[in-house]
Amino acid sequence: MDKENDRTVMRARDFWASLVLMALSVFFLWRTSDIPLFSSTQGGVKGVEWFNSAAIVPLGIFFLMLVLSGVLMLISIRDGGARHALSAVGLGWSPAEALRFGTLAVIFFFYIVALVPRVDFIISSGLLITALIYGYHAGRPARMKLAMLIVATAGAASLLLHFPQSEWQAHDDDWIALLLWVGLTGWMLLTGRDDRVMRITPLIAVGAPLILVCAMAFGFRQNVPNRGGLIFSQIEYHYYVTLRPLWRE
Repeated sequence: MDKENDRTVMRARDFWASLVLMALSVFFLWRTSDIPLFSSTQGGVKGVEWFNSAAIVPLGIFFLMLVLSGVLMLISIRDGGARHALSAVGLGWSPAEALRFGTLAVIFFFYIVALVPRVDFIISSGLLITALIYGYHAGRPARMKLAMLIVATAGAASLLLHFPQSEWQAHDDDWIALLLWVGLTGWMLLTGRDDRVMRITPLIAVGAPLILVCAMAFGFRQNVPNRGGLIFSQIEYHYYVTLRPLWRE
């Protein structure tokens, strides 16, 4: 009975969480709409085509976030979360829930505000994926705190070292985030070597942002965050200097 009650509480909170995520997704989609998407002409000069627009990346991210929040809401409704959301069960709160939501808020704040604009996209996204899986896969508070601390350290270092946009192409904050990512990955593999999810996390953390950023840059020919980042700048250089000439021969 206690397990059933705990499930009801969790689904009720998932209902509220999905509403918050939906609101954030809609807000950021609205703000992204200020970025020109389709080609336009201003002062006789034609703008970029839609596939080169800087709006593509944030639109994709926040649309996916909206879809996932909708899936979370459907799961909550199916399991009775919506029915109990306004009851005492749904409004209950605990230090464990506060820790989970609080650490997630800190992680996403530093990722969006500090890391994405200033740090190489592959490094920042790989660090995020590793921190989320390590910190929240097993629901252990100590792991949540460590994941939050590492991402916050990387983000704070980036903000302190290169706050103005004119300095976003520097690489020392890339190295700091990369070292923190490698350190967290090593600790995760050392302490969770018997967990299959932990063992495949490095493959996901490297492969997912690498495929995404290469598809955006070379497949759809669009702008990517921090194009001069530590890793992507080398990928872009060798793509155009080493690989492209081979195809033309």
